[in-house]
Amino acid sequence: MYIVAIGWAYVILLMAITAGSIGKGLAILIFLGILPIGVFVYAFGRRKPAKRSVPVSDQMSHPGDASDSERD
Repeated sequence: MYIVAIGWAYVILLMAITAGSIGKGLAILIFLGILPIGVFVYAFGRRKPAKRSVPVSDQMSHPGDASDSERD
């Protein structure tokens, strides 16, 4: 996912460097570089929520099930 953002940043940086003036270069860098990359990383860079674990009350209801692996 980050390789796409890095590639996009590289292309936009080269476009900003070759712009005719400093103002155009900064505008390209901000509006085509920083803002879209920020939205992209925010949308796709978030971690997925963790799976819900078993509540402690369910683990304690059958204490002999998991701890006793040998036969009686």
